[in-house]
Amino acid sequence: MVSNKSGLRKLKLQVQMSVDGCIAGPNGEMDWMVGLQDDKINKYVNELTESFGTILLGRKMADGFISYWSDVINKPNDPWYALGKKMIEIPKVVFTKTLKKSKWINTDIATGDITHEIMKLKRQEGKDMVAYGGASFDSSLIKLGLIDEFLLFINPVAIGNGMTIFKDLNEIQEFNLVKSIAFDSGEVLLHYETRKA
Repeated sequence: MVSNKSGLRKLKLQVQMSVDGCIAGPNGEMDWMVGLQDDKINKYVNELTESFGTILLGRKMADGFISYWSDVINKPNDPWYALGKKMIEIPKVVFTKTLKKSKWINTDIATGDITHEIMKLKRQEGKDMVAYGGASFDSSLIKLGLIDEFLLFINPVAIGNGMTIFKDLNEIQEFNLVKSIAFDSGEVLLHYETRKA
């Protein structure tokens, strides 16, 4: 487990999650999320994104994530347009073993040991970082104790079978509750920080 030392940028994990702990359906389906039309969630996520200086993505997630937000910023009337602009403008790092060069705008590639790469990023100056996934990338970050804070957006739905991110833990991880927010859509944000030894 990596200890978060004073002066390091924090790494926060932000995910949409079902009540039964899934972040996507078995084939990556996200059609169960309820908060997409919730103006308060939109406003909150927009403000939250202002605090991030770097976005971290796994290779599998990067294609869909970057192409989705690239499409959103071509639609100025889209309710998520302002957020989409930020998602494209914020520097991104994609963790991959297969790519040698980035094919996306404003995006670097990390191919080395994940702990070494993350700690190198944490030591850089700037705003905190956020990881968005996918599932195997998130699982690796959690297992290695690299996440400092969890931003779990819990949807009022159980999907029964899907991708989870805590299943690879070898030991108990404990968290302190920073805050919780209930939204009109029934979605609840649970904001935890990792309890470090």
